Amino acid sequence: MTVTDNAPLTAPRPDICVSPTLRHPRPDGQDRYTISEVAAFTGLRAHTLRWYEQIGLMPHVERSHTGQRRFSNRDLEWLDFVGKLRLTGMPVAAMVHFADLVRGGEVTHAERREILERTRHDVVARLAELREALTVLDAKITFYAGADRAPEGA
Repeated sequence: MTVTDNAPLTAPRPDICVSPTLRHPRPDGQDRYTISEVAAFTGLRAHTLRWYEQIGLMPHVERSHTGQRRFSNRDLEWLDFVGKLRLTGMPVAAMVHFADLVRGGEVTHAERREILERTRHDVVARLAELREALTVLDAKITFYAGADRAPEGA
């Protein structure tokens, strides 16, 4: 928390990548999930979650006293964000680099923003390509729908 002059006490904004539609299965404070619960919630395989941890994409997953992974709501939020990055086509190595930057703290904000801006630019370009492909598909569908109704030999 910081205080400047007569400014009110404010908490720093957490650097979490949260989807506004993501709902947690359990409230904060009661959010200790096993790997199988996270796999069921996210649709990821347990093998994938272990691999994410191994390559540094999901580091510092808490462990129980018996060594079992215990995921939190924050981990679910991160996995949701990683899923969005995957949808953009971002390579895994780039996602790991981004995760390293997140761990680097506020000094990496500018670089993270640049990465996300480049990714956004790529997504916008891909959307334009997909819209063009959709237009062609719609035209072909319309053509074939009309061909089905045309009399034989016409």
